[in-house]
Amino acid sequence: MKKIMVVGGGGREHAITWKLSKSNNISDLWVAPGNGGSQQLAESININLTDIESIVAAAKFRDIDLAVIGPEEPLALGLVDALEQRGIPSIGPNKKGAQIEASKIFAKKLMDSESIPTAEWRSFDDPTTAIEHIKTCQMPIVIKADGLAAGKGVAVCNDIAEAKQFINQLMVLKAFSQAGDRILIEECLEGKEASIFVICDGENSIMTVPACDYKRIGDDDIGPNTGGMGSYSPPEFLSDIELSEIEKTIVRPTLKQLNQLGIPYKGTLYIGLMMTEAGPRVLEFNCRMGDPETQVVLPRLDHDLLEIYESITTASLSNLDIQWSSNSTIGVVLASPGYPEKPKTGIPITGLDKLDKDILVFHSGTRLDGETLLTNGGRVLTIVSQASNMLDARNKLYKNVDRIYFDGMQYRKDIGLRAINNM
Repeated sequence: MKKIMVVGGGGREHAITWKLSKSNNISDLWVAPGNGGSQQLAESININLTDIESIVAAAKFRDIDLAVIGPEEPLALGLVDALEQRGIPSIGPNKKGAQIEASKIFAKKLMDSESIPTAEWRSFDDPTTAIEHIKTCQMPIVIKADGLAAGKGVAVCNDIAEAKQFINQLMVLKAFSQAGDRILIEECLEGKEASIFVICDGENSIMTVPACDYKRIGDDDIGPNTGGMGSYSPPEFLSDIELSEIEKTIVRPTLKQLNQLGIPYKGTLYIGLMMTEAGPRVLEFNCRMGDPETQVVLPRLDHDLLEIYESITTASLSNLDIQWSSNSTIGVVLASPGYPEKPKTGIPITGLDKLDKDILVFHSGTRLDGETLLTNGGRVLTIVSQASNMLDARNKLYKNVDRIYFDGMQYRKDIGLRAINNM
């Protein structure tokens, strides 16, 4: 029987905790720090995600057998390195491996070295030079902060004025602190976006079922970027042949190049793709599972998640025959008023007791005040439904969303609609 600690406090970590709680081989389960939902499944450790030494100390004190790190920031700060130096096996890449998300320039150079298909790009560390460059670009263009910005350091700019404004936000006003010291300016790809997850043990890799994410705050992809407003799985436009091609032309070359750099990648590699007319192109890499995609992928997993994690630590993924449900899953994020700029918190949430029994609720920005559940962040809840087809799953999802209430609640009403329209 194992003692497991999940590091993180979002919807992704709640989903991981939920899936681990179903294992028969876990005696103790902790979340650090968790939220109002995951804390109902596991004991909470109140800790700051950037306090690496305190996380390691908490794991040692509890004699943890395995630590699962959900968010990118502690990975980029070297939490896995620190834990494994103290003899605690961990799920997630080391600090060098986390560069694939922590530095978009590092990721682009890696892709170029292996001719992995991606958008044409240039990097800049001076705002004046960057602004001169955009005057030569065909609009729209995409501008990205090089460093970590919680999924919000990216803008699609339709004209020079928009591009100047975003460059100024990143490099002069420091809207995302040091993350915008360097930026990328790249061509804007057109097509359909998909999220690919690859489980890696340093030697072997297995692709999970794919998903689709919705980044913009409003219906029809209107408004600013967010951490993600909804997701569904499987994408209706990705065939098994295309997934095999993605594995051949993107997944394997990426892991090969990381190995050649002395970085045997362990954990989950997220690949954000644009399916263009010319084929798949990489938009970004992440060094962990996505949020809210995790919330629709893990319900389709017909396998003990602990066994998968243990196989990562022993480089034995190739011994597993991982099975996935054929069901369709769909999730919508309920966000606080003011999100993504200035979310309001401390608002009572009601209606969760009125949901159908097969509806899954994954908490992100919530906290318990006695018996009252309150908002405690921008993205508050991810409500997930599953059924044998996307139409039934979607209808059931929104019927239940209508039963939930908190003042100013905002959510997208078009999640999964394109999949149904293409059925």
